[in-house]
Amino acid sequence: MGLEDNINEVAQGPSKASGDAGSVEQQNLKDLIEADKYLANKGASRGRGLGIKRVQLIPPGAV
Repeated sequence: MGLEDNINEVAQGPSKASGDAGSVEQQNLKDLIEADKYLANKGASRGRGLGIKRVQLIPPGAV
C-alpha cells in the first residue's frame, strides 16, 4: 500500500476510535501530506540530469 493510498484512507476515516478492545489513533493527515510532498520533490530532483545545458558561445566577428 502506497503513501497516496494511505492518505486517502486516513482522509475518509475517523481520526480516533475506541471500543472494548482498546483505542486506535490514525496518523496525522497533515504529516502524511508533508511526507508525500517531500517524496515527490525528492523524486523530481533525481530526474533528468542536473538541469545544466552546455553551449559554446562564439562572439560575432571571431574567426
